[in-house]
Amino acid sequence: MHTHPLWRSLRAPLTMALGAVVLSACVSFGGKPPPFLLTLDADASPAAGTPRTSTEAATLTILIPTAPQKLRTTRIPVQQDGASVAYVKDAQWVEAPQRLFQRLLSETLAARTPRVILDEGQYLTAPGEQLAGQLIDFGVDARSNEAVVVYQAMLVSAGGKSVTQRRFEARERIGGKVEARPAGEALTRAANRVAGDVAEWLGG
Repeated sequence: MHTHPLWRSLRAPLTMALGAVVLSACVSFGGKPPPFLLTLDADASPAAGTPRTSTEAATLTILIPTAPQKLRTTRIPVQQDGASVAYVKDAQWVEAPQRLFQRLLSETLAARTPRVILDEGQYLTAPGEQLAGQLIDFGVDARSNEAVVVYQAMLVSAGGKSVTQRRFEARERIGGKVEARPAGEALTRAANRVAGDVAEWLGG
C-alpha cells in the first residue's frame, strides 16, 4: 500500500503535536501560583563607585546560614503554639529565606562597615574572617501577632583559630490579619534590624 504524498507531509507535524498532548497530560506544574513573590530589601546598600581592596580593609566572607526544617521552604511559617506550625496563605519568597538573609547581611555589612564583603562563592584566595551561623527563626508568632527573626551568628577568625558566637533577635508587630504582604513587610523590617545589629557588633 502506497502512502499518499499529502499524508506523508502531514504525518511528522501531527506526530509531534500528539506527543506534545501526551507530555502535557503527564507533567504537573503544581497548584495555583501565589499572586506575588516576596523578597527582602535592605535598608542600607553600599554606595556605587567606592572601591575597596583587601589590602586596605579586613575581608569578611558571609556564609549561607543553616536553618531548621520548617525554614527550608519558600513559605512563611506560623508558630501557632509550642507544637504546631502552619504557613501563611499565598505567601512565598522568591527563594529560601536563609539565602535571602545572607544577601541582606552582605548588603548591610558592605554599607555600614569598612570591610571587603564576599559571598562564599566569590573568594579566590583566603576568605579572611567568615561569618557563619544559623537562622533559627524567620516567621510569624501567632500568639503575639509578630514577625520574628532569630540569628545565631558565628564569627570565625582568619585561619579558623578562634570562634565568637552571638545571638540576635528582632520582633516586629503585624498590623491586623496575618496575610502575605503585611507578614513579608514585618519580616523585612525585623531582618533589617538584625542585620544592623550584626553590623554594629562587627564594628560598623
